[in-house]
Amino acid sequence: MRYTITMSKKTLVELDPWLAPHEGVINAREAYVSSTLERVLDGKSPAEFALGFHHFGLHQTAAGWTFREWAPNATRIVMVGDFSEWQEREEFALRPGVHGEWSVDLPKHALHHGQNYKLRVYWPNGDGWRLPSYATYVVQDDESVDFSAVVWQPDEPYQWQHDIPPAPNVPLIYEAHIGMSSEEEKVASFNEFTAGVLPRIKQSGYNTIQLMAIAEHPYYGSFGYHVSNFFAVSSRFGTPDDFKRLVDTAHGLGLRVIIDIVHAHASKNEVEGLSNFAGDPTQYFKAHDHPAWDSRLFDYGKPEVLHFLASNCRWWLDEYHVDGFRFDGVTSMLYHDHGLGKSFTSYDDYFAGDDVDKDALVYLRLANDVIHAVRPDATTIAEEMSGLPGLAAPAEHGGLGFDYRLAMGAPDLWIKTLKEKRDEDWDLGELAHTLSSHRPEEKVITYAESHDQALVGDKTLIFRLIDKAMYWHMDKADPDLMVERGVALHKLIRLLTAGLHGGGYLNFMGNEFGHPEWIDFPRQGNDWSFKHARRQWSLRDNGFLKYQWLGEFDANLMKLIKTVNDPGIHYLTIRQHDHVVSFMRGDLLFIINFSPSQSQTDYVLPAAAGSYRVALSSDDQQFGGHGRIHQNQRYFTTPGPHGDNVQVYLPARSGLVLCRID
Repeated sequence: MRYTITMSKKTLVELDPWLAPHEGVINAREAYVSSTLERVLDGKSPAEFALGFHHFGLHQTAAGWTFREWAPNATRIVMVGDFSEWQEREEFALRPGVHGEWSVDLPKHALHHGQNYKLRVYWPNGDGWRLPSYATYVVQDDESVDFSAVVWQPDEPYQWQHDIPPAPNVPLIYEAHIGMSSEEEKVASFNEFTAGVLPRIKQSGYNTIQLMAIAEHPYYGSFGYHVSNFFAVSSRFGTPDDFKRLVDTAHGLGLRVIIDIVHAHASKNEVEGLSNFAGDPTQYFKAHDHPAWDSRLFDYGKPEVLHFLASNCRWWLDEYHVDGFRFDGVTSMLYHDHGLGKSFTSYDDYFAGDDVDKDALVYLRLANDVIHAVRPDATTIAEEMSGLPGLAAPAEHGGLGFDYRLAMGAPDLWIKTLKEKRDEDWDLGELAHTLSSHRPEEKVITYAESHDQALVGDKTLIFRLIDKAMYWHMDKADPDLMVERGVALHKLIRLLTAGLHGGGYLNFMGNEFGHPEWIDFPRQGNDWSFKHARRQWSLRDNGFLKYQWLGEFDANLMKLIKTVNDPGIHYLTIRQHDHVVSFMRGDLLFIINFSPSQSQTDYVLPAAAGSYRVALSSDDQQFGGHGRIHQNQRYFTTPGPHGDNVQVYLPARSGLVLCRID
């Protein structure tokens, strides 16, 4: 059974009556989106519309080669490369056509697989080197650090070996970065990730991989968010076939693969990017840049830009068999002010005034229509913090069509709690509410921390809990009190967050075992060091350190969470004075005692009638606990004046999950 939200009502307003005062705005926006898409699609289906990569770019044909480019401001374009000894030759000059298109047909012998090339583009009063907008592989010269496109047409195309796994009931997402996945201080490769990390992810119990920084980006330290070549895998990690092999191998392990897709903005680089492509800085983009990100903003009001971006979505599905996308920076796309400095505490923030970019609504609806038309089983996730109503609702209900929204408030609350409150002052009501709340029409991906929380200037949760004691007291034989507290709370934070998920759960690579310190990519400020841009897997593996306890607990937790596909949270009980919270998800009863010192004996909590067994205990010795919960014990409910109850023993700072068996 899939984790599903029942939407029997037809509109967002019917589902949420508080939207009624804004029904006129909602309907007007829907009318704009629908009419614009009808005009732009011009009789084509979304899937047919998104086939730009079949037309533009370099293609091998029966007669030879065809290359096409869209550059309405250009006056001359020439392909220049290894095949022309890097000289402009007339036989490689493109001919102008209609609607700003340029093209050239070449004989078979003119180009060969592996050759590097660029475009020499001329425009009124200027010219410059550019890379094709649909380049599928781009490499950087080691000496000149110059980027060139590559003729990628191997004699033997990659042969896919494995079927695509079905979409899981509950996505358990392992967020990962290829380059920093090695323990060595270097940029790791697709092949190394395939051989060394995929088996770890499978063993850890996750069913979906979310890969960052796959599209080509000139600056490694941008974390992949300043993309220059949208149809090219990053060559610093390997070749297109290497990435195909990674996806194929993951599918063979039963793992789905989604990638970050960055359509909110683009790199300002001109020579290797789209900015100022043919002497016109507004060909793809708005006239102004992003005020906080130093990057270009796509102009979603142009049909050609919609075509380019929608085609990019389909390209990754068709060419690389990826299973969906996490759309980055959706809040920035939705609002003209990019959501900067806004708290979004009132529906007026969404519907009063003209701050919502209606053309961005058009694109996001189109993107989801394309993706789900091409791959009905695909997963789309919006990284969006404003909570715009309808974002993750189906189009037929007036939504934008995302499958999930990323619940970005959860990690911020955990950090705020750890920074500002003593353990005994944690507000369990606030925590439970934030972790479980979402709009009625949407599903969310919940998480305690992602890469964002560990970037330079901040810390991972475990490092925030343990700090410098991590350097001296992580040996299993060392009974350090600060580390014991940190290990216990690290488990409980994950238990509560995952247990209250609203559709799925996410973890960043290595955090499942409490990876230490922070993330800091090579840059001038750290003397170009890779020390904090890697994953120290040996900490988890050597068997003598407490990281193993955390990794084992997380793997066992994932086995339970993948079964939590009932959207309802039942028997939610918060006893702030005891520091205890409990709730049921399906047949699982989650009970967590956050008290730093008070264990609870014969503690009575409401539960569905039946008998229970222990499914998971954070106090188990294999997870670094004291083994005070008997694994074989059975628990039986008894009737009370307000319903059935179960009686349990709860050690301090421990979590217990019971499974109803009859």
